[in-house]
Amino acid sequence: MAVIKVADFAFPRMEAPDLDEMEEFLTHFGMVRSERTPDALYMRGTDDHHHLHVAHKGGTKFIGFAYHAADEDDLKRIAKLPGASGIETLNEPAGGKRVRLTEPNGYQIEVIAGLQSVTPIKVDRDPTNSAGEPLKRAGRLMRLSKSPTPIHRIGHGVLATPKVNETVAWYRETLGMIRSDDVYAGAKDNVIGAFSRLDRGEDFVDHHVLFCVHNEKTGLNHVSYEASDIDAIFQDHEYLKRLGKYEHMWGIGRHLLGSQVYDYWADPWGRVHERWADTDRLNAANGGNVIPAEEGFQSQWGERPPERFIGHASP
Repeated sequence: MAVIKVADFAFPRMEAPDLDEMEEFLTHFGMVRSERTPDALYMRGTDDHHHLHVAHKGGTKFIGFAYHAADEDDLKRIAKLPGASGIETLNEPAGGKRVRLTEPNGYQIEVIAGLQSVTPIKVDRDPTNSAGEPLKRAGRLMRLSKSPTPIHRIGHGVLATPKVNETVAWYRETLGMIRSDDVYAGAKDNVIGAFSRLDRGEDFVDHHVLFCVHNEKTGLNHVSYEASDIDAIFQDHEYLKRLGKYEHMWGIGRHLLGSQVYDYWADPWGRVHERWADTDRLNAANGGNVIPAEEGFQSQWGERPPERFIGHASP
């Protein structure tokens, strides 16, 4: 039985040597500055969350992930765990309270409650006609908005770790995540990748909020954000490519597990950020699967992942 069931992914927390450069990258990527202090940058999407990305002035360290608690009672429950920080008041934009934990790879996990929300940003995008629904845009001409198209919300984080089983067990037992797909190589108990989703009962959630993948190195493989639609993925791919400032890591393609249409880019210090559209949505009743690696780690279309992406880990 899980200690609590977190309600949503909140943000990654990392360091950056230059906050101007970090903000420039995230702006090109489709985020908007929510707030900036002398030593930290808070960027948002178009949903009502105050921020979806936090960068502190420093080195290039990945600090950890933050998750929204269902309520403050969950903070009280999780604060009783061995090694937990106790309930702290967040002294940063949007306020709120948190409990800090340390997951098996040494990264900080924050469970937060009471963050101030913001007014959503309205985005107009033309609907797409299809063979099955040919009149969704009847009488209208498609005219795409200019890039960068805005990020809507945060989706998931991916950790590279030599301790997949231990890491996955911690997130599922501590934060209440449930299995979507465990991917094995050889013997079924040799899990080399695990996709976990939120457990919100009958409510439908993303196919995964966390993916743990085996790597001899430990670190952030990538953090992932939802864009408006598939057109936004393609047009912003061209926009970022034309800038000539950032390394393209992988894409465009459509995953098998999760089904997202994806595109991956590295920030100026090599931390990988994903833009995606159109994920599978599951609820608790959908259960989970155990899949061999040769079936699970592939795309439905698009190039195979390059080694620089598969082996990537930002410590």
